[in-house]
Amino acid sequence: MQLNIKDRFNKELPADPILENTRRQVEKACFSYVTPKQTAKPELLHVSPEMLKNLGLTEADAKSEDFLNVFTGNSVLPNTKPYAMCYGGHQFGNWAGQLGDGRAINLTEIEHNNKHWAIQLKGAGETPYSRTADGLAVLRSSVREYLCSEAMYHLGVPTTRALSLAISGDQVLRDMLYNGNAAYEKGAIVCRVAPSFLRFGNYQLLAARQDNETLKTLVDYTINNHFSYLGEPNKDSYLQFFEAVTNSTLEMIVHWQRVGFVHGVMNTDNLSILGQTIDYGPYGWLEGFDLDWTPNTTDSQYKRYRFGSQLDIGHWNLYQLANAIYPLIGEAKGLEAILNGYFEKASSQYISMMRSKLGLHTEETNDAELISSLETVLQLTETDMTLFFRNLSNFSAIKPSEGLTVIKDAFYLLDEVTSTIEQQWNTWFESYAKRLQNETLSFEDRKLAMNKVNPKYVLRNYIAQLAIDDANRGDYKLIDNLFNLLKKPYDEQPENEKWFVKRPDWARHKVGCSMLSCSS
Repeated sequence: MQLNIKDRFNKELPADPILENTRRQVEKACFSYVTPKQTAKPELLHVSPEMLKNLGLTEADAKSEDFLNVFTGNSVLPNTKPYAMCYGGHQFGNWAGQLGDGRAINLTEIEHNNKHWAIQLKGAGETPYSRTADGLAVLRSSVREYLCSEAMYHLGVPTTRALSLAISGDQVLRDMLYNGNAAYEKGAIVCRVAPSFLRFGNYQLLAARQDNETLKTLVDYTINNHFSYLGEPNKDSYLQFFEAVTNSTLEMIVHWQRVGFVHGVMNTDNLSILGQTIDYGPYGWLEGFDLDWTPNTTDSQYKRYRFGSQLDIGHWNLYQLANAIYPLIGEAKGLEAILNGYFEKASSQYISMMRSKLGLHTEETNDAELISSLETVLQLTETDMTLFFRNLSNFSAIKPSEGLTVIKDAFYLLDEVTSTIEQQWNTWFESYAKRLQNETLSFEDRKLAMNKVNPKYVLRNYIAQLAIDDANRGDYKLIDNLFNLLKKPYDEQPENEKWFVKRPDWARHKVGCSMLSCSS
C-alpha cells in the first residue's frame, strides 16, 4: 500500500511541545501529537471505491492487512506523525473555550492527481482535547457519518468524504439519550477525508487568547495552502479570504435547504473553513416540510438550529469568524460590508434555488411570493418534502385542477387535508400553473431539469436506523445496499422504489428515527 505523503499542517504550523496524552489547555499551538488507540479485534465493514481511487489506492490495497491496521489506528504509516487539532467554538450561542479534536486523529496528508487530502480517523481514541470523554465512537453514529458524507457528495452538497467504516472489536459505554441509562455498544471507526478539517473555531480560539502571532501564522497558512489564488497574505487578502469563506458557507447552506438537510448542531467548531459539511452528528432530513424542525434533542427547547434558521445561523457564525480575524486587519469596515451583504445574497440564492426546484428558469418579480405561499401551504398538514418536490415534476400547467392528485402521496394523513386546505392548495396550483405558462421549456424538459435538483432518495433517519439495527446484529448488507442506492439519488432506480416512501408510522417516535442526541 503506497500513499504519496505530503504533510503540511503538522510541518508548517506550531505544535504543542507536550507529548503526553493528558487533558489540558494547549497554548500557542495549532495541534498536539497523538497516537491512535490499539483496538481489540478490528474488522473492516465497508470501503468507498471512489475514495480509494481518489487517494491512489486499489481494491487490493483495501483487502490488505496494512490497510485494516492503518485505518483502524492499529499501526501508523511510516514517516508520519498523527495529531489532533486545537480549536474552540461557540456551542449553542455560548463561547465554550478550548474544544479541539476530542475523538478525531489526523493520520497524515497525501497528494494524488494534483489533489490534496487530509486523512482522519474518528473514534480512534482519546486526545488532549477529549475532556471527560474516551475519544471513541460507536457503530450507530459511525454508520450514519459514513453513509451520509458520501450520500451528500452525490447529492451535490459540499462535504467531507468517507473512506472506510470499521468496527474496533471493543465495547464502548454510551448514554444515548443522556437519561442515565448508559449501555455498552459496538465501538467503530470512520476514516474521513477532506482537503482540510480546519473550522471557524481554529481561528476563534487563538483570537480569544489574543495570540495574534499564531493566529496570523494559521491564517497565512490557510491562504497559502487553500486560497492561494488570493496571492500573498496581507490585509487585502485577509478580507478576500473572509469573503470567500462567506460565499462558500452560504452556498453550502443553500444546498442544505434544497435537499431538506438539517445539520442539527451548527456550532462554530462544526463549520468548515472550506464551506464543506462537516461533523455528521444529530443531523436529519425533513420528513414533513417544517421550518421549525430540528433533529437534535439537545436543541429541542429553543430550536436554535432548526431548518428555517440555518441561513441565519450561517451569518451569526461568520460574524464570529470576522471577530476572530479582525486583529489581523485592524479595521471593521471591510468585514462589515461583507457581512451586511450576506442576507441579500442569501435571499437571491435561496429564491434562485427554489426556482430550480419548481422548474422555473426565468425570473419574475412575483416568484418570491409564489415560493413563500408554497412554504405556507406545505405546513398546513404534514407533507413529505422529498416526495412532494419529486412528484411535483409530474404537474402539468394545463391541468392545474389535478395538482392535488399529483402530490397526494406526500401527505402523511389524507384525512387531515380538509376542504379548506384543499382550496388553499388549489389556489397555489393555479398560481403555479399560470407562472409555468411563462416558461419556454417543454413539460418533459422541465421534468428532467426538476429531477436533477429534487432527489428521489435521501438518507432518511429511519432508513439509516434500519442499517444500524442490522449492523448491530452483525448483518452489514444493508449498509452496502444503501451506499450504492445513495450514489444515484436523482435516478429513478425502479428496483429501489421501496425507499421512495414516507417515513413509516412505526418510526415516528422511535429512537434514532425522529430526533437524536449529540451522544456518539
